Amino acid sequence: MTRREPRTRSRPPGSVKQPRRPTLLQVLGPGLITGASDDDPSGIATYSQVGAQLGYSLSWVMLFSWPLMCAIQEISARIGRVTGLGIAGNLKKHYPIGVVYGIVFLLVIANVINLGADLGAMGAALKLLVGGPALVYVALFGLGSVLLEVFSRYSRYVSVLKWLTLSLFAYVGVVFVVQVPWGTVGYNLIVPHIAFTGSYLTAVVAVLGTTISPYLFFWQAEEEVEEVKERQDAKPLERAPDQATAEFSRIRVDTYLGMGLSNLVALFIILTTAATLNAHGITDIQTSSQAAEALRPIAGRFAFEVFALGIIGTGMLALPVLAGSSAYALGETFGWHVGLARKANRAKAFYGAIAVATLIGAGLNFTPIDPIKALFWSAVINGVVAVPVMGLMMHLSSHRAAMGEFKLHAGLRIVGWLATIVMAAAAIGLFATWGQ
Repeated sequence: MTRREPRTRSRPPGSVKQPRRPTLLQVLGPGLITGASDDDPSGIATYSQVGAQLGYSLSWVMLFSWPLMCAIQEISARIGRVTGLGIAGNLKKHYPIGVVYGIVFLLVIANVINLGADLGAMGAALKLLVGGPALVYVALFGLGSVLLEVFSRYSRYVSVLKWLTLSLFAYVGVVFVVQVPWGTVGYNLIVPHIAFTGSYLTAVVAVLGTTISPYLFFWQAEEEVEEVKERQDAKPLERAPDQATAEFSRIRVDTYLGMGLSNLVALFIILTTAATLNAHGITDIQTSSQAAEALRPIAGRFAFEVFALGIIGTGMLALPVLAGSSAYALGETFGWHVGLARKANRAKAFYGAIAVATLIGAGLNFTPIDPIKALFWSAVINGVVAVPVMGLMMHLSSHRAAMGEFKLHAGLRIVGWLATIVMAAAAIGLFATWGQ
């Protein structure tokens, strides 16, 4: 008697079971979170200052910078996915350790200042909405961010960060409740108006430094490394080249959409402040919370509340990215166990660095040093520091010694070097016109 086989669903003869295609939400990950974190309270303040001071004249920078931003972030992701190491780990492997120390030191200093500024802006925004002590809110936001990073399961934490990206749409909504001259906006988007003055070039460097920031490079590369560690079927591409086509396609979609959202929101912040503050002669805006408060009498309570809530939402998204990128860079430089997927007792130094960076950033708000007023200049510093980091990344990713058969193809290499040259030219222009 023959044994009866269990019944299965019939499949047409000769058919092959196709692998399930990932959904868009599954594809979106490191690139989306990286792009969204770029519009942190520090960035909101910078874009608000630019819109208030210069109106629509810098709108073109957001369109111009998008392909440059996409290229350099895709390169960052490729470095992590191919090698299984982050930016700092690869720099340590291929360049003199003194160079690595210098870059990591500058990265950590800039990130801590940004952490303090973002926490201060979040505390001020919540005070505007509900009243109460801003410094208490600063401490609570900092503590909450550290606890989530240290004790949340990595996959759940990434899911929370993805949902926090929805807070960016607050700035899309505000644009449609104010009067925006779209014809003027369209003209300024495609016809650059460049003034060779210190204030104008400082604004350009600040916008580029906010948009193309070193901490974004480090974070996205490391999140690709985390994906390799977290997914059972994933390996660095240098060890699993058969995965390259699918992974590069995912990285490209994730990065281009993430950076597109980032620049679109930044543009809308510029448009909102240009249409309201600049149009009414209010040009001296130092912080994101000041921008929110200034909107209230001009655009109404709804616009004010949405703008302020967006500061808090984007801040909660940016805090772990700033602290995490610092900890990743320090950890790979000094040989620690790193990774948000690790348990706290398996990566004590890494999580300690996250906590200390956040603590120092929060502490700046309790000293006479006002980190909020340093926002604009921290963006300028980021713009200057980005140049050597980008140059080393381009050199690294273009050579077979580091990337093997996955060194950059000509198109991505050209756009990546163009992004590096643009950042260098902007920095040189800033110093050449200093004091004018």
